[in-house]
Amino acid sequence: MKIALTNTGDVEKHGYYVQWLQQQDASIEIIRLDETDKNAHLLNQCDGLVLSGGVDIHPSVYRGNEVYAHAPKSWYRERDEFETALFKKARDRDMPILAICRGLQLVNVVLGGTLVQDLGEAGDKIHEGGYEDKRHPVSIEPNTLLHELVSAGKADINSAHHQAISQLGKGLLVNARAADGAIEGIEWANRTGRPFLLGVQWHPERMFMFGLGDTPASRGIRDRFIEEIKKRT
Repeated sequence: MKIALTNTGDVEKHGYYVQWLQQQDASIEIIRLDETDKNAHLLNQCDGLVLSGGVDIHPSVYRGNEVYAHAPKSWYRERDEFETALFKKARDRDMPILAICRGLQLVNVVLGGTLVQDLGEAGDKIHEGGYEDKRHPVSIEPNTLLHELVSAGKADINSAHHQAISQLGKGLLVNARAADGAIEGIEWANRTGRPFLLGVQWHPERMFMFGLGDTPASRGIRDRFIEEIKKRT
């Protein structure tokens, strides 16, 4: 089994994704896809796609303003374009897709949605922890894929983001929210005949830092993603 994983831009953080996805299973090979390596063609060899976290998406992608609080010093438009193409190709090939943090935001804007460019001081108290993740609960909508995975209406998760979904992309459904109303998860509104798609605003790959690595909001997401890949292969 081969899983395509986009490069988050940080060696240590990339390693968390690899460890989380493999779970010491030698049969799972992780293929790093990176715009600087121009290796999008390697997606053809893979069975699933993970869109990782990282720097803010360039505002032009979702009709945003380049001037906003906590904007990065520079964006990586090449990465935006690279990962947009990967998402579309994986979707068209009915490939299971897992989108994490920035990945969730990318899926949303590619499908015509927009972003809250900065959650502000009140949002930072819940979602943005600086160099360390915050921890907070999310409410999970019934009758959703995420609810199937978690088997509960609430879950404790970690958080490290200053942006969030504003207008929802076409064909998507919100499956989780934080206490302040920020969207924490998305999936297809109509799953019938659609490939697996789950987007979460949190980082299940590093929830082990909070002792939450074996919870459904981390391990459960990973296991269902692997299960969907096996169904396809």
